[in-house]
Formats: sequence, structure tokens, C-alpha cells
Amino acid sequence: MTHGENAANPFRQPKAVWAVAFACVISFMGIGLVDPILPALSSKLHASPSQVELLFTSYLVVTAVAMLVTGWVSSRIGAKRTLIAGLVLIVIFAALAGSSNTIDGIVGFRAGWGLGNALFIATSLAVIVSSATGGFAGAIILYETALGVGIALGPLLGGELGSISRRGPFFGVSALMAIALVATLILLPSTPRPKRRESITEPIKALRHRALATTGGVGLLYNWGFFTLLGYSPFLMRPISPQQLGLVFCAWGVLVAVFAVWGAPWLKARFGTPRTLYGNFVLMAADLAVIAIWWDSKATVIAAVIVAGAFIGVNNTLVTTAVMSIAPVERPVASATYGFVRFIGGGLAPFVASKLVSPDGNAMVPFLLGAGTVLAAAVALSTVHRALDAADRGQTQQPERNELDEAERVDELRVGAGVGNED
Repeated sequence: MTHGENAANPFRQPKAVWAVAFACVISFMGIGLVDPILPALSSKLHASPSQVELLFTSYLVVTAVAMLVTGWVSSRIGAKRTLIAGLVLIVIFAALAGSSNTIDGIVGFRAGWGLGNALFIATSLAVIVSSATGGFAGAIILYETALGVGIALGPLLGGELGSISRRGPFFGVSALMAIALVATLILLPSTPRPKRRESITEPIKALRHRALATTGGVGLLYNWGFFTLLGYSPFLMRPISPQQLGLVFCAWGVLVAVFAVWGAPWLKARFGTPRTLYGNFVLMAADLAVIAIWWDSKATVIAAVIVAGAFIGVNNTLVTTAVMSIAPVERPVASATYGFVRFIGGGLAPFVASKLVSPDGNAMVPFLLGAGTVLAAAVALSTVHRALDAADRGQTQQPERNELDEAERVDELRVGAGVGNED
């Protein structure tokens, strides 16, 4: 990383980047949007907590699996068309979720929403990184800012619209995504199809690289703790209105954004990426342990949830930067691979948490499990400590274009020799 990258203003960007960033905000709103209405959905649709938690599971697991094909799609139709396809799917399936009268229907439509989300998220990160001014670090900060703002506004919007109708949050996101779709169509220039078509197996094969597999595993472990908190903590705050739940998670999301944009870079500059993450994982695990021990104290749970936003903001920025810095593959492939691994953890955690809660509502076990997975993330991270230190010093580079062209020529020779290719 150069001094110029550090000094550049990550918020001084072309209109096209802001259009994609705005769409990112709306997309990330979808993650926390349902939080304030989870208890209400459970009550009004006569669904158990585990059934309601499937709203997260279907959404995030489908997002994870679909991440594997995003590069294959975008390398054939171009980044802009992939973004548009993702946005269209989100608009359609969010509206369908709002129109559904059953929990199973909403869960199914959230799965379709997750497919659109995967096409959009993986491609949007690549577009922002390639189009943003201020270098790679500034692009990551801008992306994580969009994540933080989206996560902060999602519960607030969900709480307000959910107080009117359980359908309101879904229709609200559909309408906002339609606006983002129009902005992307108008402001984002046409993007050429990449010269090299990505194989559909590349994201999986990328896991053979130890650095990427390890950092992806770190993302899975800490996302398990993250989504245990995000998905199940609303049930520990009952009785509370959707608006009040929205305010709690808005405060949480504000800390996510503040620490993603300002806290993480400051801590990284002072302590380095690995040391910052070690301390952050330990603090986040302690926060989850507090919820586990005092799960029946609504005030304690609310305070712990809000404080967790600081730890999650730091994690989101530094783990994403680490993955994209030390992965020995192209950044779009690294993004898809990392997204696949980490969202698997995020998707399964809320459902597993609901199953581990005892019949009397004792939530100690799932939150202790979440604390344990976050500590395990710190241990896993220690195995790539040297690579992270090297990346902090600017000594780790992504594959150069000429190396990729050479790889493409090798593939062509293999095809000519009758070996075949992987597409």
C-alpha cells in the first residue's frame, strides 16, 4: 500500500462509483431489515423461532452458493449487466416476499432475493475496486461504509415500516432497489466483457491456496458469531416494539459504520492488521459471552448488541482487506470465494442458534458457541500472521495482467492439444 493510497479521500469518487455504492447501501439494508420484525412475524404467522430464522438461512446460504457463479456470469456478460441482473432479481423477490401470506413463502422468496444479492454484492465490490479513485484501500473503506450505512438504516426502516405492516419492509426495499437500478443504468458506463472468461470452478479451486482458505475460514468463524447475535438477539429483547428494535440495531449499525471507516484504519496504522484483529476477536467473544451469561436481562442484551457494532465494523474492514490483499488470485475470484465461505457461516448460525436454545428460552449455549467460534477465528488468523504483516508493508501483490494473459495462453495451448478446458 502506498502513501498516496493512505492520503487519498475515499469519498471523492466518480458518479458511477456513488451509484453502485448507493445500490450497495440498499442491498445491505436487506441483511438487517427483517431483524425488527422477527418477533412480529413469529407471532402473526404462527411460526416458531427456528422457522423465522430461516429468513436469514435461505437468504445467506443461497447468497453463498451463488457467489461461486458470479464471476463465471460477469466474465461473459460484463460487470454492468451482472449488476443489473442482480438488482432486478432483488426488486422482484423482495416484492414477492412482501406479498406472501406464509412463512414458507417468505423464506422461499428470500432465497431468490439471495441469488440477486450474490450477483450484485460480488460484482459491486469488484466494480468499486476497479473504478474508485484513491486506490484499493480507499475502495474497501467506501464499500464497508456502504455496508455499515445499509446495516444501520435497514433495521430503522424495517422497524418503521414493520410497525405499519409486516409486509412494509419488503415492499420498501423493493422500491428503493428499483431506484438504485435506475441510477445504475444511467450513471454506470457500459463495461466491456473481460478478455478472460472465468471458469465456473475457479472460486472453489482458489481454496487450494492456503492464504485464501485460511482467511475465508476466519470470515466463516467470525460471521457465525456475528449472525448468531444479529439473528437471534431480537428474541431476547421481547417484549419490544418493531420501532424500538429498529433503533437498537440502528445504533448498532452506526457503530459498524464508524469503526469500519475510521476505527479500523486507525487501529491498523497503530497496531497492524493481525494484532488489531486478535484483540478485536477477543473483545467480540467477550461481548457474546456477556449475552450468553445474562441472556435474560433485556437491558444487558441491548447494550451488548450495540457495543458489538464496534467490533464487527473493525472485523468487516480488516478481514475483507486482508482477503483481497493476500489472496494469490484475481480479486473478483477472491471476492467470490470469500463470500461463499463466510456467508455459509452467516446463514447457518441463526438457525442453529434457534435449535440450541433450551425449551425455557435459555440462550446461553448458542451465544457461548458464537463466542467460541470468534476465538477460533483469532487462532486461525495467527497461521497467516506473516502474510498479513507483509501485506501491511505493501509487499503482497495480486497477479499481474501479463501473468493472467500467460495463463490464458497456456489454456489455449491445452485446448489445441486436445486436453480441453474447464468451461
